[in-house]
Amino acid sequence: MLSWSTSRQRLLCNFPVLSVIKNLLSINSKWISTSANNPSPPTANALPGSLTPKAVSHTLACYSNEWRRALDFFDWVETKHSFVHTTDTFNRMIDILGKFFEFELCWALIGRMTRSPGSFPNHVTFRTMFDRYTSAHLVNEAISAYCRLEEFNLRDAVSYYNLIDALCDHQHVAEAVEICFGDMRSEDVSPNFAVDETKIHNLILRGWYKVGWWRKCRDFWEEMERKGVRKDLHSYAIYMDIVCKGGKPWKAVKLYKEMKRKGVKLDVVAYNTVVRAIGLAEGVDFSIRLVREMREAGCQPNVVTYNTIIKLLCGNGRLREAGRVLDEMRKRGCEPNVRTFNCIFVTLEKPKEILRLFDVMMGSGVSPTVETFVLLMRKFERWGFLRPVLMLWEKMIEKGCSPNQDAYNALIDALVDKGMIEMARKYDQEMYEKGLSPKPRPELTEKVEE
Repeated sequence: MLSWSTSRQRLLCNFPVLSVIKNLLSINSKWISTSANNPSPPTANALPGSLTPKAVSHTLACYSNEWRRALDFFDWVETKHSFVHTTDTFNRMIDILGKFFEFELCWALIGRMTRSPGSFPNHVTFRTMFDRYTSAHLVNEAISAYCRLEEFNLRDAVSYYNLIDALCDHQHVAEAVEICFGDMRSEDVSPNFAVDETKIHNLILRGWYKVGWWRKCRDFWEEMERKGVRKDLHSYAIYMDIVCKGGKPWKAVKLYKEMKRKGVKLDVVAYNTVVRAIGLAEGVDFSIRLVREMREAGCQPNVVTYNTIIKLLCGNGRLREAGRVLDEMRKRGCEPNVRTFNCIFVTLEKPKEILRLFDVMMGSGVSPTVETFVLLMRKFERWGFLRPVLMLWEKMIEKGCSPNQDAYNALIDALVDKGMIEMARKYDQEMYEKGLSPKPRPELTEKVEE
């Protein structure tokens, strides 16, 4: 464990660009020694020849909460080291800019993409734009972006599905219904190509599910029946998920039996929904039996299947059995992911067990996400332990994870609880400068007023 003075110095000065670039791009010592407070990437005399699109994309992902530094790095590798950006690296940068509503910069990048055959915009580019517009509730702008797709030769069924899916993903299902079936079917938006009615209905059904309007989901499901819309595997999988989340898992089991009667062959996604539903309705032991049935039917469980079983076992306090499932999935060649460990972290209530499992996770090569760090920081903050919170924050920075709003709030709350107001205020100000929203805290406000 680092001393308090050393920990504090690193916490205040460390900046993800150093560790991220060091790990991903193997930058020389001159770069590493550059001041961490420099707002833009420092210049270097040379970079290794292994500067790949994948490495650049990973680095940009680490700046997902700091668009200015992400854009600095994006331009820097191009201008200083002649890196030729690909469509994937452009898409990554557009996603980060869109997250902060910098849509003019997004379109400027799209303009740059069109000038190079190797980075021409694709369906992912505009799916990203649809997502960011609709998440900002800019529905008209999303529709306008779709209408411009003729310029890029991308006005097709895939883009149409992407627009409807993005609207449904971000609680604009009513607008999606209007576009597909209502008054918004104008010439600008209406497809002049064949559309799969089952797929469109599935997207809207899933949209009502994401909004959480269970009655509307049921009505729409019955409407599909009245209209004679063919229900496929995905229709059943979505509706099973709906009734399960709506607190009626036994209905999902009933639908599963209906699918079997109709001869619908289940895939692993549908099986995973039923595994969760039957576990909630009849107990985790029935879920384990269903997993055996999956294998007998030739459908191999994946990491989601095992995560579902582990979560059900942990929810019933059967932690030892959850550990055995963890071992079994490894033996069967299915490596656990960060969600696997998060399922167990949620249940653990002993600090030593959490730290031990955290070491196991790191040792197995599974990298924690920002969500993992926030989950653990909140646990230790609730128990009144500041040092593990600081250790986790430092580890998060070291791993190149750019702290989000939840991470900052977890750290600041822990500092405020221990009376470290000055340090808490520094992080509060840092949040504000990054464009994140600190939550109101009387302790910090009172100090400023004094």
